Amino acid sequence: MTGTADRPPHLDGWVPYPPEFAAAYREAGYWTGETFGAFLRERARRFADRTAVVAGGDRWTYAELDARADALAAGLARLGLAEGDRVVVQLPNTAALLETVFGLFRLGALPVYALPAHRRSEVVHMAATTGAAALVIPGSPTGFDHRGMAEEVRAAVPSLTHVVVDGDPGPGQVPLDSLRSGHGPFTPAEPDPGGVAFLQLSGGTTGLPKLIPRTHDDYLYSVRASADICGLDTGTVYLAALPATHNFPMSSPGFLGVLHAGGTVVMSPDPGPGTALALIEAERVTHTAVVPPVARLWLDAVEHGSQGTRDLSSLRVLQVGGAAFAEETARRVTPVLGCSLQQVFGMAEGLVNYTRADDPDDVVTTTQGRPISPHDEIRIVDDQDRPVPEGESGHLLTRGPYTIRGYYRAPEHNATAFTPGGFYRTGDIVRRHPSGNLVVTGRAKEQINRGGEKIAAAEVENHVLAHPAVRDAAVAAVPDPFLGERTCAYVVPRGQAPARSELLAFLRGRGLAAYKIPDLVEFVEELPSTAVGKVAKRDLRAASTRPGSDH
Repeated sequence: MTGTADRPPHLDGWVPYPPEFAAAYREAGYWTGETFGAFLRERARRFADRTAVVAGGDRWTYAELDARADALAAGLARLGLAEGDRVVVQLPNTAALLETVFGLFRLGALPVYALPAHRRSEVVHMAATTGAAALVIPGSPTGFDHRGMAEEVRAAVPSLTHVVVDGDPGPGQVPLDSLRSGHGPFTPAEPDPGGVAFLQLSGGTTGLPKLIPRTHDDYLYSVRASADICGLDTGTVYLAALPATHNFPMSSPGFLGVLHAGGTVVMSPDPGPGTALALIEAERVTHTAVVPPVARLWLDAVEHGSQGTRDLSSLRVLQVGGAAFAEETARRVTPVLGCSLQQVFGMAEGLVNYTRADDPDDVVTTTQGRPISPHDEIRIVDDQDRPVPEGESGHLLTRGPYTIRGYYRAPEHNATAFTPGGFYRTGDIVRRHPSGNLVVTGRAKEQINRGGEKIAAAEVENHVLAHPAVRDAAVAAVPDPFLGERTCAYVVPRGQAPARSELLAFLRGRGLAAYKIPDLVEFVEELPSTAVGKVAKRDLRAASTRPGSDH
């Protein structure tokens, strides 16, 4: 990490905010100069004896979490990690996840957030692109051999020196426990708040997903503002039901917003109703966030009593985001769960929208909210970037105090993903409701939204095309009443078509995340094309008669 007195420390390939915009955001009070290391230290001072995190048998106060972050930072430094190093973190919803990321922040190292569902393909991409020095993985049984995968990643990425395991390590791997004790005096790093704090993986629309650099200043502004909009306080008990390294349960307001307010974060190992509803009852959870398919599972479980009778009277707010939420289902939330609904529409690149507590019911159930900040600039435009008439649908462009100005090490992609004036092309099609809230009506990009998990069609296509019996392939979304969209791979075989099971086993063997494996496979003689030679995926879907079949 390099920098001068006039320019904040930065990563090569990072696109910083233009100086005049950064100055304006500081003057407006959005960027306060707080870093993530100082963030936890200040909350530990104010809320020392309050419970910060509950996860399984772990129940830590703010003071304990802060002390653990210090101890782990010292242990990571002994291991050889230093300020500016990138570390891929792939941990499930455990207390160790919070300890690890705050330990890295305290050291001045940069977490690179991987999801538990990511596999070799994605993790190699993240580690290689960032030049990661270490990878942190779970070691306890998760149904997948993360330790074996980590060695494959280490073999593929020369910079990756260390594999740290929260549990029993494999050969040549370091147990996280060994880094927690025996630390001597430790001086925390003091990174520039305008510099990059961490990197997230985008949903991606072409090839492998892009990396999103977020700064201390921009991200903590969104955390503070989100906590305020959502009414969090020291009495808030938040259930992290979704994987906590997703942007939604991390910062909208997520576990960071709860820690900002002095509340308690309860980590759920999975979002299923059997686990989550029991935790809501046991821990007296007040707020939680889910994607639409999970919301439907919870509603059905409560209505039909499939999980027994649970006392959910503590629950005040259910946030739903990540994908379209049908109005009919949205209207069931309050009658069935007895809590308020808040719709959330946002992206890891920045912009986040919320319905507000004082919005009328019909606005809450039919819109996806309005932006966090008065400085969130919104444009709704046609294909030529011309503003559409008020109330009509168009492409959503945005820039503001917490929306990035470019992906990491992706100059060619940035040239099309951002306008010359720095507006981010979100790929969403929206219209403005008379209330001022946005209504999401579709996607412009070739991206599949499978129950909130974003899948780049081109990435999956590249893996399918690697099969020796495949001549051509296209991956597209097909409607699904539960997930919203599922993936269908349309495959032109090279001679005898492979069995569907064999093709899917091949994709799993290439290290593709399970949620990216096509739900359906259809073998076709050829792929229809548009006038300019692109695959006409709309025509493919229209002509598809038996998706999922082998023929």
